[in-house]
Amino acid sequence: MNNNSSVHAFFVGRAIAQALYQQLEQNLTTALSELGKFDAEQRERLRDFATTVMQRADMETQNTPVSTPSSAYSRTSAPNSDLQATIDELRAEIAEMRVQLQRYRSTRIS
Repeated sequence: MNNNSSVHAFFVGRAIAQALYQQLEQNLTTALSELGKFDAEQRERLRDFATTVMQRADMETQNTPVSTPSSAYSRTSAPNSDLQATIDELRAEIAEMRVQLQRYRSTRIS
């Protein structure tokens, strides 16, 4: 009977080890999957951000007059305020991207 208890204990221990290994494998797979999704999302956001910046730069280039330098004095202050708003938005987006990049780097290290 003692021998049977030892064999049973061995198989219980083995079953526990296998179950723990499967749980660990599943958790690791899930974590890597989430990290991959996060990485893909960040790359997509960065690509969208770059596209937005380039579109805004193109729009600003198209809105810039090519006439004589005196035309700069005849422009109203509205484009300047729009330019300042654009600069403020870009600064906010850059700050947000820095925070997200820092979060991404800290999760990759952990």
